[in-house]
Amino acid sequence: MKYDVIIIGMGPGGIYSAYELVRNNKKLKIAMFDEGHSLEKRKCPIDGERITSCIHCPTCSIMSGFGGAGAFSDGKYNITNDFGGTLYQYIGKRKALELMEYVDEINMTHGGEGTKLYSTANSQFKKICLQNDLHLLNASVRHLGTDKNYVVLTNLYNELKEKVDFYFDCKVENIEILNPGYKIITKNQEYTCDTCIVSVGRSGSKWMEKICEGIGIKTKSNRVDIGVRVEIPAEVFSHVTDELYEGKIVYRTQKYGDFVRTFCMNPYGEVVNENTNGIVTVNGHSYEDSSKKTNNTNFALLVSKEFSEPFKDSNGYGESIARLSNMLGGGVLVQRFGDVIRGQRSTEERMKSSFVVPTLNATPGDLNLVLPKRIMDGIIEMIYALDKIAPGTANDDTLLYGVEVKFYNMEVQVDKHLETKYKGLYIIGDGGGITHSLSHASASGVYVAREILEKN
Repeated sequence: MKYDVIIIGMGPGGIYSAYELVRNNKKLKIAMFDEGHSLEKRKCPIDGERITSCIHCPTCSIMSGFGGAGAFSDGKYNITNDFGGTLYQYIGKRKALELMEYVDEINMTHGGEGTKLYSTANSQFKKICLQNDLHLLNASVRHLGTDKNYVVLTNLYNELKEKVDFYFDCKVENIEILNPGYKIITKNQEYTCDTCIVSVGRSGSKWMEKICEGIGIKTKSNRVDIGVRVEIPAEVFSHVTDELYEGKIVYRTQKYGDFVRTFCMNPYGEVVNENTNGIVTVNGHSYEDSSKKTNNTNFALLVSKEFSEPFKDSNGYGESIARLSNMLGGGVLVQRFGDVIRGQRSTEERMKSSFVVPTLNATPGDLNLVLPKRIMDGIIEMIYALDKIAPGTANDDTLLYGVEVKFYNMEVQVDKHLETKYKGLYIIGDGGGITHSLSHASASGVYVAREILEKN
């Protein structure tokens, strides 16, 4: 089973690598592997009625399979170097933006046409933020929505399936260095290739660490973002979302000097469960289809934490907090902001009297028993800061779901070509700890494909 190129992981990095390779060299023999299912078979069993919470499937259909964790995301492609990763540090800011714009063009020709491109350029909202000690980051944002994003991925798969060998439900257990080439080992088979692209995403963080340790590739600890998902009536933030769709807002707390940021804003969206390495956390979706819109807007508030020596396991720290939430609530906890401030847990009775109807069936509880005081203090301070630019954010009935954790893979040592010390072994996407977004991961895939094409 010999291939020219094997791609491990079918998230955006892997998909756009394959797309660029087959588009420019039809003679290449390419295979893609993923432990998850094909797109049409990716179904989360939670239906809100018969099954209301995570049942810990052997492979999470939300996180794994064709499209990666981004398949059922909000489908936001942020074209910017201000956030979403540090790809520009390897390939340059201009090249990074060019590749993100190129990916946007591909999306527009594969089902994304008609969607809106938002921009913070010349926005008066930036001035309002600065006047209140908040900072709006620069970006152009293409919102596909969860539904249109699915269409784009379906069209890309249909285009690739005649030219690429797909191995679904096939976890790669190890990579061996052949010198030249590589051996890819699965449970039942072995495959060889001249070139290997690893694009395993955030959910592959532990696997990536094990592989790097086994073949002697250096890694260094990355940060972890810990916080909550906020749900409010859509009208509260409509003046922001109507103009920008998503406002990436950063605040430095007065108490500790920590940075708190908004993340993944979903106008008229819904809050959802997410399963990472068996831990249930929270996320958000929204749709382009008006019939699927809700009355609420949700977004994450995240506090970034980096650790100094001797502690290196930032992901383990985030996991321990998420596990505590799972222990207390059997999954995700939800609490009214008024209850947080008064130091009392939310109950079923208090939730029923809330004017904000939750879009996720979560367990009422007390997030003060889960989140460290420093993180909770930062979130509370940020909510009051946001209330100045969006009055109503700090209302008693504002809902906080916890916990939301953004795990970042250990940053893998690669050169400016995103190539490891082994020639022909590339690490791309969120799996390498360099990119943290759909757009950056996709761009890294195109970049490496072009590097490979130059050698073939």
